[in-house]
Amino acid sequence: MIKITARNIQCINVLMAGAAVILLSACSSAPANDQSADYESAAPTAMSDDSQNMGSIYRSGYGMSLFLDRRARQVGDIITVTLEEKTDASKSSSTATGKESNISVPTVTLFGRGVTHNGVPIISSGVSSDQDFSGQGTSSQSNSLTGSITVTVSEVLRNGSLRVRGEKWVTINQGEEFIRIKGIVRPEDIGPDNAVPSYKIADARITYSGKGALADANSMGWLARIFQSVISPF
Repeated sequence: MIKITARNIQCINVLMAGAAVILLSACSSAPANDQSADYESAAPTAMSDDSQNMGSIYRSGYGMSLFLDRRARQVGDIITVTLEEKTDASKSSSTATGKESNISVPTVTLFGRGVTHNGVPIISSGVSSDQDFSGQGTSSQSNSLTGSITVTVSEVLRNGSLRVRGEKWVTINQGEEFIRIKGIVRPEDIGPDNAVPSYKIADARITYSGKGALADANSMGWLARIFQSVISPF
C-alpha cells in the first residue's frame, strides 16, 4: 500500500516544475525562421501630385535622363544579386613542452666529517621532477552557395551607397526553400546588367534554409533538445 503524504506531494510538484522549465528552455532554443518583415520588398517613393500639370511636356517627379542606364539607384529599384559564396578554412595546431628539474643537497658534515653508517652517508637529500606535455588539434570547414536572387533597394545612404534586401521562396512538393539577403551595395559595383556579386555586398546577411516535412525531419526533436539544453545535468 502506497502512502501519499504532504512531503511526497511537495517533491512531485518540484520535479514537475523542473521538468516544465527544462521543456520551455528546450523549446525556446529552437531556431526561428520567420523573419519575413525584415526582408520585405521596399516600395518606391511616392510621385509628386501631377494635378497642376497644364499640358507641359515636363512632369514633376518623373525623372528621365538620356545619359543614364537603368541600373538601380533609388528606393524601390530592383537589383539582381549573383550568389558566389565559397569559403574554405583549415587550422592545425601542435604543442609539445618538457621540463626537468633536479635539486641536490650536499652531504651533511659533523665536526668536519660526514655522518655515515658503515661508510654510507645517512643524512642526504635531493629533489627531482620531470614534466612532459603534448597536444594536437585540427579543424576544417568548407561552404559553397551559388545562384541568384532579385532584391529591391530599401534605402539610399548619404554617401550614395544602396541598402538592399529581399527574399525568394520556392515550394517543392511538401517543402519550402527560401533565400534571404540584405546588405549595402556601392553603385560602382553594379554591372551593366544591373547585377552585383554577393561578395561585393558590405555587411551581408545571407540565409538559405527551408520549411516543411524535409526540414522537420532534419531538425532535432524536443526531447533531444531538453538533453542538449544548458540546464541539463547530463
